[in-house]
Amino acid sequence: MRQQGLLRQLYRGVYSSNLNAEDADVVRRNWSRILDYLAPGSVLSHRSAFDTKPKDGVLYISRAEGRRDLELPGLTFKGLVKQSRGPLLNVERPGAADVPYQGFYVASQPRAYLENLTTDKRITPRQLSRTEIEERLEKLITLRGARAANALRDDAREVAERLNLQAEFRTLDSLIGAMLGTHPARVLGSRLALARAHGLPYDPQRVELFESVAAQIRNQDFAEVSEPARHGTAREVFAFVESYFSNYIEGTTFTVEEAQDIVFHGRIIPNRSEDSHDIKGTFDAALRDPMYSQPPTTADEFLAWLQRANAMVMQARREKHPGEWKTDANQAGSTLFVPPELVPETLRKAWSMMSLLTHPMQRALFSMFVVSETHPFTDGNGRTSRLLMNAFLSQHQQCRIIIPTVFREDYLLSLKALSHQSDATAYMRAMRIGQAWASELAYDVDVPEMSRQLDNCNSKMEDTRVFRLLSPKTGLPMRADRGPA
Repeated sequence: MRQQGLLRQLYRGVYSSNLNAEDADVVRRNWSRILDYLAPGSVLSHRSAFDTKPKDGVLYISRAEGRRDLELPGLTFKGLVKQSRGPLLNVERPGAADVPYQGFYVASQPRAYLENLTTDKRITPRQLSRTEIEERLEKLITLRGARAANALRDDAREVAERLNLQAEFRTLDSLIGAMLGTHPARVLGSRLALARAHGLPYDPQRVELFESVAAQIRNQDFAEVSEPARHGTAREVFAFVESYFSNYIEGTTFTVEEAQDIVFHGRIIPNRSEDSHDIKGTFDAALRDPMYSQPPTTADEFLAWLQRANAMVMQARREKHPGEWKTDANQAGSTLFVPPELVPETLRKAWSMMSLLTHPMQRALFSMFVVSETHPFTDGNGRTSRLLMNAFLSQHQQCRIIIPTVFREDYLLSLKALSHQSDATAYMRAMRIGQAWASELAYDVDVPEMSRQLDNCNSKMEDTRVFRLLSPKTGLPMRADRGPA
């Protein structure tokens, strides 16, 4: 078939019938099948045990016998050949055994850590850096706790005895011990690992995201939009509209009339006591200082401010531990928020970036996203984050932002794009619209008249396929580039 032009040889005994593709692409896509055929019984080892795929055109293997290196188009299998380095199978601890995959094996996690900690400079190219190893251990502890780290250490002890890697085990033992606080921290070099050892662990991916968001927001100019209702009845009506919609976003839904009874007449809706207190708590926080116009000025104040605001909003939900940092991981859809033990220091790292932001809107949008993305509490995170955002605006007599029901999807999708794609464009656009729309409402009215204004601009509508948010002044759809009319 090769002579007839139906196959192309990639290596001795390895052929491809995909004549239109580049040989290197074919090899990279089928590396596992090729390894199974050319080096059965070998072990995917060193850094490749973590990568489980080629890196820069190389895959590292260990085997008891056979050729050391196998070179194919676009991919080289680099082998470490020693009688003792075949697959480790008959073990006392299941976690120490290498994992079978097709006709070869993937090194167990303890074996992979030990092989990557070998100090022989001849195999340095095969290894992850010491920093990468420490960060992997730190992540293991973050996600699975000290028990998982100790289990890894116990499994590694058996691997070390079987493969003569005792020196590497001593290094691993000292790294894990330092991160758990039972060994000196001086053996660590990674910032993440050192933070863990000193009791200040943080989420590095979130900190990197926050740095990107701060840079994007910092480079954006924002218009001055004066606060339309700062005193008296108008201020109360603004706080009412803000708290009504901020709760609606989170699924605490009432009619405007019910919400009016809760906020202004102290009524508790039958069978909805906790929901009623959510509305009232958010209203009180949006109306009065320090939540209204006195945002934090230091990292310590930042954390305390958030706890106080959350305690006020969620005061009726004792089972949610209002004002206390979460103790269990939480998520929304596919977004897994910052793990509980990383919350305080991740927030502190984010606060350090606030000095880069000068305009009130820049600080408002950045702080709101930080709290939303961290999700530091069991419940009430969205309401707490929006209160903080608006406090930065009211501090400088800028119009607070309101996200009406009909605009909820735009708002949430912009947060999702920011979280998953690090793109703040849609987020800044959405928040501009929320501020411009809020600035156009007339607040020196009673609640029934305000309700009519809200109806006229579709703000209460839930079907975003049919209704769009309209300007209270012109009746035209709101746009990001249109300030208050």
